[in-house]
Amino acid sequence: MDAISNGWFSEISAMWPGEAHSLKVEKILFQGKSDYQNVIVFQSASYGKVLVLDGVIQVTERDECAYQEMITHLPLCSIPNPKKVLVIGGGDGGVLREVSRYSSVDQIDICEIDKMVVDVSKEFFPKLAVGFEDPRVNLNIGDGVAFLKNAQEGTYDAVIVDSSDPIGPAQELFEKPFFESVARALRPGGVVCTQAESIWLHMHIIEDIVSACRQVFKGSVDYAWTTVPTYPSGVIGFMLCSTEGPAVDFKKPVHHIDESTAETNTSKGPLKYYNPGIHSASFCLPSFAKRVIDAKK
Repeated sequence: MDAISNGWFSEISAMWPGEAHSLKVEKILFQGKSDYQNVIVFQSASYGKVLVLDGVIQVTERDECAYQEMITHLPLCSIPNPKKVLVIGGGDGGVLREVSRYSSVDQIDICEIDKMVVDVSKEFFPKLAVGFEDPRVNLNIGDGVAFLKNAQEGTYDAVIVDSSDPIGPAQELFEKPFFESVARALRPGGVVCTQAESIWLHMHIIEDIVSACRQVFKGSVDYAWTTVPTYPSGVIGFMLCSTEGPAVDFKKPVHHIDESTAETNTSKGPLKYYNPGIHSASFCLPSFAKRVIDAKK
């Protein structure tokens, strides 16, 4: 609650020193402390309801589409007919909502460490948590690192890692041993998409992630980004990798999902952000970031 003062929430962190993004708070809807983190939900003046974990914005009703749709459709539209998908994190249900648009998928496993995030999302963010209602979803409350270590080799067509920043409970999700577990759980030519920080704030972290992924994944390794106004710097990135096997070109989607596709239905609503054009464009990097990432090839 220290982040809320005089009716404003300010996101202050050592991960983005010298700056803060503030939202006007109309009403605090929930505050609690789980076994892992502090959880706050508030009604903002301009972005709808907001979910905050340990002082960091995770989701707002207004701009969640730019993150949820991109982290899901960038990998899943890059391979034909995905059938088994694993989501690590993503306790708000937004990634599940997007994965469930694919009629080819017959199994969606999710491993979220914090049950409070799931419960709070179901209560306050029903348009996100609708993803939990899909009968193909298997919810596992627990450590994603341990879950992956116990997964059978070659089980999944795609793994989506919807993690918070690399501090606290999410630290391990940015390290080489975790990526090795992901690669082991993927089939040949399987894909992973993981949250990979901001090019404006965290190039040193991105550089390490790219380096680790190029050592682990023997297929394609690419970096994409999207705009999310309420995330630090307004930008967030994604690391996309494939295992050795059938070739994957992340920049050229093989499946086109848009507002007119059969998978879209009234409970999920139409896509608000993702389309085939923005898919390809998301891999175009500004020169300063491109130099750093290309240097790791």
